[in-house]
Amino acid sequence: MITVSNARKQYGTFTALDDVSVEIPRGSLTALLGPSGSGKSTLLRSIAGLEGLDSGVVTIAGRDVTKEPPQRRGIGFVFQHYAAFKHMTVRDNVAFGLSIRKRPKAEIARKVDDLLEIVGLEGFQHRYPAQLSGGQRQRMALARALAVDPEVLLLDEPFGALDAKVRADLRTWLRRLHDEVHVTTVLVTHDQEEALDVSDRIAVLNRGRIEQVGDPVTLYDRPANDFVMGFLGSVATLGDQLVRPHDIVLTRDRAVALAEDAKVPGSPGVIEAVVERVVRLGFEVRVELRADSGERFAAQITRRDAFDLELHTGETVFARAAHRSSVIEIDPALAI
Repeated sequence: MITVSNARKQYGTFTALDDVSVEIPRGSLTALLGPSGSGKSTLLRSIAGLEGLDSGVVTIAGRDVTKEPPQRRGIGFVFQHYAAFKHMTVRDNVAFGLSIRKRPKAEIARKVDDLLEIVGLEGFQHRYPAQLSGGQRQRMALARALAVDPEVLLLDEPFGALDAKVRADLRTWLRRLHDEVHVTTVLVTHDQEEALDVSDRIAVLNRGRIEQVGDPVTLYDRPANDFVMGFLGSVATLGDQLVRPHDIVLTRDRAVALAEDAKVPGSPGVIEAVVERVVRLGFEVRVELRADSGERFAAQITRRDAFDLELHTGETVFARAAHRSSVIEIDPALAI
């Protein structure tokens, strides 16, 4: 387990960490999620020993490492822009940490072969970094970090510089890798989808403080406050309640909408709205709407539903929540 207690860090007048305390369970994949300047990278670097704290304590597996240098913390670290040794092959890059620890050559060869197979680079061992794609270089970076059997693997926006398709593929790969090696992993990201996709737990940071920690389902369905709710996805207001756009049902017929809404206990009701814009987003369609009250919101519907409704700008529709569980309830008791 990693424990950070009452961590504070300032850069001049800017407070990067403001009395932060968090526990990261052993073997978990925990995401530190937040906007730029929220303190997530500073927290990660403090765990790694790359940033000293003004006050507070960091422990890893029960050992106080607050004053320990990075090389004595049992940490593997992967940055967004990984600085590979350009003159070394993939094999030599992965083996570097073992070589400087003067491990036996047979052990190094066996370990490197195993890792290259795990990360899917077994046919690339004699290539140089410049001959790899961005995704392959990041997989090499992860293999190199894992080679020294770290207690903790720290990832600082490792896929941030890659295109969307490669990032999505690597997220899936990272989750499979973690399930295989079970090393305690901390991932810094500003990408909500990435955090929800790969992590067991998410710590949401804002302005140097942790707003909420929990599993992805709890944070998405029971946010502790407005910030967590808004940062983890779009929200629409129906009546006086909050609903995710993909949980809004649109109907042309008011009577049908009212009849279906009556089956939803605690429903926010049916809202009459005018279509302002229809945006096709591949497999989904976003319908931008303006309610009678003047409030604007969006509904996310399927292509099939959009085809059936044949929506056009200026038309009137009726919006309702799909079901009771669609309604988001802020739970301040979950705040840190």
